[in-house]
Amino acid sequence: MPKSKKTKTVLVVEDEKPLLKAIQAKMESNDLEVITARKANQAFNYLEDLGIVDAVWLDHYLLGKESGLDFVSRLKNNKKWKRIPIFVVSNTAGADKVKSYINFGITKYYVKSDYRLDKIIYDIKNNITGSDK
Repeated sequence: MPKSKKTKTVLVVEDEKPLLKAIQAKMESNDLEVITARKANQAFNYLEDLGIVDAVWLDHYLLGKESGLDFVSRLKNNKKWKRIPIFVVSNTAGADKVKSYINFGITKYYVKSDYRLDKIIYDIKNNITGSDK
């Protein structure tokens, strides 16, 4: 299906398969196009193929060798992708971990247990569309 100019694309990088499917379904019901990955390298392959996405939902813990922090570091050090908003959604919020992400320039850090899926998706959509829908 061709992507319309109004459709925004979110790359969701999450290792937990059931959660990944739930995020994808909820985002698609909010008129967002979703690309999913469970590993950092897989996500970078998608970025290479697509060129750019409108936002990234990122879990700290990923399958494979790289963590979410490794992914952010690579993304922010690439001229082509450094302006993509990144929303980190993790099970934990150690002060050092959060500070590291913020220092790399992520858009927002969420602890999964503190936020409903709807709220996180609302924030992402509002950020990339500039609307309150």
